[in-house]
Amino acid sequence: MPPQVQQVLDTLNAELPLEGYLVVGAIMFAIGAWGALIRRNAVVVFMCVELMINAVNLTLVAFADYLPGARGLGQSYAVLVIAIAAAEVAVGLAIVLAVFRSRRTVNVDEINSMKG
Repeated sequence: MPPQVQQVLDTLNAELPLEGYLVVGAIMFAIGAWGALIRRNAVVVFMCVELMINAVNLTLVAFADYLPGARGLGQSYAVLVIAIAAAEVAVGLAIVLAVFRSRRTVNVDEINSMKG
């Protein structure tokens, strides 16, 4: 194998530093927070909240990978957070469907009270 190809493969297989994961997680969280604050559609807001939850999961798993005494606890907590996020999405979408059936809109600004 040519040395240039071997160098590229070694670079691709090298372990990323912790800061790389944290920067990606911070960017994901910032995009999710920005979308949750700016968007008006309730479904898009839920997607942005899920993006923020996934950013936190990424940092949790990254810290668990780099801490020597974690013994896989970060991954198990991440699975727990994913399960809770799935339940949150199910309840949230049920509420959005109920509001859409009664109000005919999912625009968050137009829903000013929970009265039927």
